[in-house]
Amino acid sequence: MTHQVRRFARGAMWALPVWAALLFFGTLTHQPDPQTAFEDFAAYVTTNQFLFSHLLNSIAGAAIGSIGVIGLMLFLQDSKAAGKALTGMVATVAANTLTSSIFGAAAFAQPAMGRVFLAGQDNALDFYNNVYAAPLFITALVSLLLFMVGGVFTGIAIAASNRFPQWTGWVYAVTTVGFVLSNFLLPVGQSVTSALLIVATLVVAWIASREVLRQGDGAGITTAD
Repeated sequence: MTHQVRRFARGAMWALPVWAALLFFGTLTHQPDPQTAFEDFAAYVTTNQFLFSHLLNSIAGAAIGSIGVIGLMLFLQDSKAAGKALTGMVATVAANTLTSSIFGAAAFAQPAMGRVFLAGQDNALDFYNNVYAAPLFITALVSLLLFMVGGVFTGIAIAASNRFPQWTGWVYAVTTVGFVLSNFLLPVGQSVTSALLIVATLVVAWIASREVLRQGDGAGITTAD
């Protein structure tokens, strides 16, 4: 690994705890069910908070998370966990790309649905059901499966690399899977799992930065050009 790539990997891995924090902040509020409480749903999705949360926590967060797993993959490319890190990176980036399309629909289409309803039109729910039809749900399902696969392989790579405490890898794997499943089983679990993910990724990023510094010092390479 060249010095420039090493520096990029070290810096990019700090994107992981930022991504985890954005996941956490995105779970602090939940939108009402449009099928049973469309008036409350309309009021919620037409707020600036809703739009800002989707643009920052969900869409930008997905991009930041992708940068983080790419950095981790590069950092582990010369370790025995390189193959698992590569698999985890590919699955995670694919998941984040597909998920961004879902959150893009939410960020821009749902406020329009809410405004239509608040303007007195009675076809807003039909509008919602036409958007959230089979193609979108299939895309969401594939993205969630890829997200879990990416989380498991990335977590295993962290645990098996001998560069980080094993518990950080297992926490990464368990919390990424738990984050997805909690959305269907117990929504508050998303806040818990993402908070644990923040801790694990902070430790990983910190240890990686210190290891790179020690490697640079041992090779007679400074960390600044």
